[in-house]
Amino acid sequence: MVVGDFAEDLDTVVIGAGPGGYVAAIHAAELGQKVTVIEREFIGGVCLNVGCIPSKALIEAAHRYQSALGSAPLGLSTENVQLDFTKTQEWKSSVVTKLTSGVAGLFKKHHIDVLWGEAFLKDGHSLRVIGKDDSAQTYNFNNLIVATGSHPIEIPNFKFNGRVVDSTGALALKEVPKELVVIGGGYIGSELASAYAELGSHVTILEGMDSILANYEADMVKVVQKNMAAKNIDIHTKAMAQKAEQDADSVTITAEVNGETKEFKADYCIVSVGRKANTAEMGLEQAGVNLTDRGLIAVDNQGRTNVSHIFAIGDVVAGAALAHKASYEGKVAAEAISGKPSVIDYRAMPAVCYTSEQIATTGLTVAQAKEQGLDVKKAQFPFAANGRAISMNATDGFIRLVFIKDSEQLVGAQIVGANAADLITELTLAIEAGATLDDVALTIHPHPSLAEGIMDAADVGLGFPTNI
Repeated sequence: MVVGDFAEDLDTVVIGAGPGGYVAAIHAAELGQKVTVIEREFIGGVCLNVGCIPSKALIEAAHRYQSALGSAPLGLSTENVQLDFTKTQEWKSSVVTKLTSGVAGLFKKHHIDVLWGEAFLKDGHSLRVIGKDDSAQTYNFNNLIVATGSHPIEIPNFKFNGRVVDSTGALALKEVPKELVVIGGGYIGSELASAYAELGSHVTILEGMDSILANYEADMVKVVQKNMAAKNIDIHTKAMAQKAEQDADSVTITAEVNGETKEFKADYCIVSVGRKANTAEMGLEQAGVNLTDRGLIAVDNQGRTNVSHIFAIGDVVAGAALAHKASYEGKVAAEAISGKPSVIDYRAMPAVCYTSEQIATTGLTVAQAKEQGLDVKKAQFPFAANGRAISMNATDGFIRLVFIKDSEQLVGAQIVGANAADLITELTLAIEAGATLDDVALTIHPHPSLAEGIMDAADVGLGFPTNI
């Protein structure tokens, strides 16, 4: 029973402490706002706790394990390599703890208050926070940023329990499965499949579409698939999962693959078919906030909803569900509340998949550029002609630049291969800065380096392919 629930007044409130919410909160505090964060589960959100960070830690451990097993072409052989997966999981958890405690420390530094519980909007200027102990308190606010993120989609006959897990459960397995089935070949499913394959699992991916990683171009995906095949990953496309039956030791997945019913027996089944925005049952309609047909929050180029003092960022608004997108939007929203003329510009939004051969893109593809009426060309340079890649025995993949034909201004880039996730940043900056092929080609790159491939790709576009 709640007694004396008198509303307390707050300035800027952020609902959600994920990579969008915590960045928005910190930046708003830096700009002089008095900030309060409402969080129902953990500081850092899905990304830091059960998503981006722990998955990359697991992927790194898998890479290190593969390296420890030796490399015959380099003359390296090893014996008695042991994987203690319990210690791997402990290390992964320590990475999470270090980062989440760091964010908590930043909240303290910037005098940001945290209210633990679920927020429900009562109207356009007030909300109610229900704590885990069922306590309740009403708060009035001057400004609000909704950064509630998303959750994994559960499909019929695949309830998350036991040996059927979502991405969160996949990161918390106590053992490396001998047999693993991954339903969904998007970036999350493909990353987890790659990680567990490198840790020793035989992995089967069941993807309903014609290809895994459907958001990336076919020639890039082909490089990833070649690497997956070499790492004991079987891929079935046009495969529709129908049901899962499990016992104490295994799970059997029934799927229709190209019109034929097949069964796949595994130790665990990971379901990774997408995520859904957390916008339901939080009272947005009570506040008069408009939603799109897809259930996302409609916003302008500052993240502002139709209610002028309420903003929304990250997975709850249109666009890719990327942590760095949410952080970027959080900064813009915080600045908009402070009266700055900041606006969101997605000219170059990088996206990365940490499969065994990394895949990354930024800006426009050739097809996207042509859809926008741009007359573009492409220039491509293979890692097989890059000195550093050859010395690393990592020659699969390429760097591709997309540029306007007349001005030679860069509008997009795609990379598949070693360190693509880091290399794409140079090209993102180049696109944001309006750089041309000449600008890139005449920038001195260190030798030998993978980044030289970017310079070489620019040379190809200019018609002077020095190293190929």
